[in-house]
This record gives sequence, structure tokens and C-alpha cells, in this order.
Amino acid sequence: MAGGEFDLIRRHFTRPAPPGVLGVGDDCALLPPQAAATAVSTDLLVEGRHFFPDVDPRALGHKSLAVNLSDLAAMGAQPTAFVLGLALPRIDDAWLEAFAQGLYALADAHGCPLVGGDTTRGGAGATISVTVFGAVPEALALRRSGARPGDDIWVSGELGAADLALRLLLDEPGLPVADRAAALAATRRALEWPEPRVALGLALRGVASAAIDISDGLLQDLGHILAASNCGARVCADDLPAAAAVAALPPDWRRRCTLGGGDVYELCFTAPADARPRVAEASARAGVPVARVGAVEAGTGLRVTDASGAPLRSLPRAGYDHFA
Repeated sequence: MAGGEFDLIRRHFTRPAPPGVLGVGDDCALLPPQAAATAVSTDLLVEGRHFFPDVDPRALGHKSLAVNLSDLAAMGAQPTAFVLGLALPRIDDAWLEAFAQGLYALADAHGCPLVGGDTTRGGAGATISVTVFGAVPEALALRRSGARPGDDIWVSGELGAADLALRLLLDEPGLPVADRAAALAATRRALEWPEPRVALGLALRGVASAAIDISDGLLQDLGHILAASNCGARVCADDLPAAAAVAALPPDWRRRCTLGGGDVYELCFTAPADARPRVAEASARAGVPVARVGAVEAGTGLRVTDASGAPLRSLPRAGYDHFA
């Protein structure tokens, strides 16, 4: 059944144009004008670098869009549309059907239609590129540069599960987990089916002073906020909300996963201390728990302490680097 490129697109990635969108199927899709600013983000997922060859294609379709929606969430933007690029070693209709199911399920949940893209034959593994578009009033956009000394630092959800799942899949030696199969069963969904916190990002408009999504690890991504805001900060490692399987690890391993682990796609954000009731209200409205983990300070650099307030003498690797 595997035909050529246009048969692939027709079978798996063609839907009626959503209301207000013109030109789907032409050289460009025509999106209707809007009063708000347009938020745009793009991400690449490369087989062997970002996902395993045997990953569930439904999960991969979901994650391909989720990592981009997470960027919109960090800006407080409402998703409006996305385009998809696929480089594949061959046409596999069963794989593509499952991939499209995962992709469309998340797209439909967020009202974010596929409006175009491209496909081509690639190398030995798949490469996936998604560019997503969103809308946010410019004055309400959450930026990295708005943190100020005295602001609280918050994180959403739980940290560390995706990192632990990856370590288990890689069979990392020395990992202190007695029942690796049970731990993987408890954490794998966090790695393969991340939930972008779009509703929380929207609820934090006018509340948060700065925000970022945690894609490369809390230490690294919070560092981006501090650099953009020209501030320092302190964070209590033992206040970080850890997934149950991560919380069960010895303290040094727990901190490796929560401080340095990537692929989280939770939000890290700052807000004035007097905004705590509004942060709680935004959390409740979005249905996403948040935890206060530190404070922004004058100066530069990030101080990480334990529960007693003592500085940690050694920290995990700051985060993921695609060229390391």
C-alpha cells in the first residue's frame, strides 16, 4: 500500500481545513489576522538523539507536538496551528497511522490544527520537525527577562520521572533501583507522553513575572531566566516536587534527576511574593499543582541548598546539551 510522498500525505496528514484557515493544500496556509502577537516555536526530534527507534509511534506523535506546545505554554500563548516536517527512511503505513493518531489527539485537545508541512526520504532514522503558532497579547506574554529580586520561584507538576525513565532504558550502571521494571513502568509515561502546561501558562498571564519550560533540566533552564533577568537566585533542592519513584531514591540520585534531568516540560516561573494567592488560583484553575522552591536574589548565580539551608557541595550536570 505504500505509495509516494503525496499518497503518504493524503492518507495520514490530510484533513478538512479548520474554520477561518485558507490555503491548506496550496503553497502556504493562510491564517486569519489576529489582534494579539503571534508566538512561533520550532523543535527537531531526531531518532537516536531524542527518541529510541522502537518507541511507540503514537507516543512519538504526541511528544512531537507536545514539546512545541510546551514552548507556547511558557509564553502564556494560546495555540492556533502547526506545520509538520518529516524525513523518513521509508514509508511504513502502520507506523504513520499510529504516529498521526497520537499527533492529532493532542492537536485536537488544544484546538491546534495541522495546516501544512513537508515530507521527504531521509537517512537511516526518522527526523521530525514541528513549528507551532500561537497568540498572546504582547503586554501579557510571559518572558524570561521579567524576574526581580524578591520574587518567588515556582515549578509545576513533578520533576525527575522522565530522567529516571531514560536512565532505566539506558540500563545505567550503579542506579540504586531494586525493581527496575516496576520503576520503568512508573516513569516511562513521563518520558514518552509529556503533558504541555498550556492551561497553566494562560492562567499565569498577568501573574508570573518570568517563565520557561523545563526541557533541558531545572538548573540549566532556570539559569536562562536568571541570565535574561540579570538576577541571582537560591533554590532548595529538597523542596523540589519529585515523582514518587524519584523521591524513593537516595538524596544524591534524587537531586540528579530533579535538578539536572531534562524532558520534563513542566513550567518554571517566578512571581512576586505578594502574588502567592493569585498563583494558587491559577494553579487551581488550570488543574496543575505548583510548588514554591526558592527565591530570586540580587546579584548573579544560582545557590542550591538542602533542607537545612546548607549549600550543596556538588551539583549534577546543569542540563542537556545537544552537542555535548
